[in-house]
Amino acid sequence: MTAEVLAEHRTIWETKPVLRAVYSNYYRKIVSWCREGKSLEVGGGSGNLKEFTVDVVSTDIAELPWLDAVANAQTLPFSDASFANIVMVDVFHHIEQPRLFLAEAERVLEPGGRLIMIEPAITVLSGFFFRFFHPEPVDMTADPLAEITPDPDRQPFDSNQAIPTLLCSRYREHMGQEFPALKLVKIEWFDFIAYPLSGGFRRWSLLPAMAVPGVLKLESLLLPLIGRWVAFRLLAVFEKAANGGAKKISG
Repeated sequence: MTAEVLAEHRTIWETKPVLRAVYSNYYRKIVSWCREGKSLEVGGGSGNLKEFTVDVVSTDIAELPWLDAVANAQTLPFSDASFANIVMVDVFHHIEQPRLFLAEAERVLEPGGRLIMIEPAITVLSGFFFRFFHPEPVDMTADPLAEITPDPDRQPFDSNQAIPTLLCSRYREHMGQEFPALKLVKIEWFDFIAYPLSGGFRRWSLLPAMAVPGVLKLESLLLPLIGRWVAFRLLAVFEKAANGGAKKISG
């Protein structure tokens, strides 16, 4: 089932210009924050990052010909300090136990390495949209760092879109205490017109591809003033301390 969904996403990526225009902006943002060196893409899905940078190991939980390896984000099959960057787009909010992934990220990143993610942002505007017009749930009462018992019936695309926003806002101090070697060095609230009108990885769109550059320019003017209240996306960059080591996390 997972492989079929990811293959469908790749087909949509290849045939939907407006999707590529919107997400190209995401990948450019990610690449601009990458340190020099090898990058690990977690949840590589339709395998798009390689169009924007080199020296990438692209992974997902399903085996697909355009991916390099099968990997579970909570138990990464890579050695300590083996990557300069870990990047992910719309993956973190699908991870059942985020604290296990964060421990793994801390382990496989080299000193000074970065964890870079783009995820749903829950704001006043987007929260209304995501709750009433999007199939994935939004639970702002969740603890993103909680130790939980794995659900044997959980499906790969089960999620809570609130998790990234909670980690970078309400639980930011808790994150610093639990993972002191991973410091949040950048958070950007962005995208409130282009993404929702594009339809994402659905086949419909209310925005022509040729309009995306103009819309993004308009957003760049408005978002510094209103982004925290209207953004649909957040960019979060965590940097591993130069002398930071990983610690074992139970769960």
